[in-house]
Amino acid sequence: MSDLTLTPVAIIHTPYKEKFSVPRQANLVQDGTGIVELLPPYNTPEAVRGLEQFSHIWLIFQFDKILTGKWQPTVRPPRLGGNQRIGVFASRATHRPNPLGLSKVALKQIECRDGKVLLHLGSVDLVDGTPIFDIKPYIAYADSEPHAQSGFAQEKPQTHLNVIFSEAAQSAVQKQVKLRPHFQRFITEVLQQDPRPAYQQGQYNERIYGVNLYEFNVRFQFVDENTVCVIDIERV
Repeated sequence: MSDLTLTPVAIIHTPYKEKFSVPRQANLVQDGTGIVELLPPYNTPEAVRGLEQFSHIWLIFQFDKILTGKWQPTVRPPRLGGNQRIGVFASRATHRPNPLGLSKVALKQIECRDGKVLLHLGSVDLVDGTPIFDIKPYIAYADSEPHAQSGFAQEKPQTHLNVIFSEAAQSAVQKQVKLRPHFQRFITEVLQQDPRPAYQQGQYNERIYGVNLYEFNVRFQFVDENTVCVIDIERV
């Protein structure tokens, strides 16, 4: 069996500038939207003819921020607290034999202008600049299984964290209102997912963390086990 060489057909633009800030699944942060930009020679309207008839699409992408050759047969999923091991093929872990990911996303609009083909998406779970290897339409009768069993991830994770903003953070948010009217809600939803490593979740410490969203470093700190304070929002 010969090796297969893959060439990206597109890249995705998202507000998540690092893997630390990315939600663990799509549809967890409603304002964390993305735009897929097709690359030459695939950036032709003919390549997406008819795709506008579908409300959702599949993206096959590369975990390009993950070191290759580091996979193990078992992993520790965050949904299990980062302590229990299961097989890598029973998880959606990023460290895999082949660094490929699959994501179902809402397709909001197809835009063709100035030689570009852009797919405007709903909520995404990909780092900015992630290479996309293929795009496929989501077909409900074949892809949807309402009664499927999903093991340890049967239900959407519940958010339990309260997010508050300091005066400095509130001031920074207000400066972005015209460009990003839902910026505060977006930051709140990202932090409610608790982006810390699984083994730190549910614990209180005084460490100051930072996540890069858009062109900003959002610095935050836990004030107790259930409350996060956004300390400041700095342009990077």
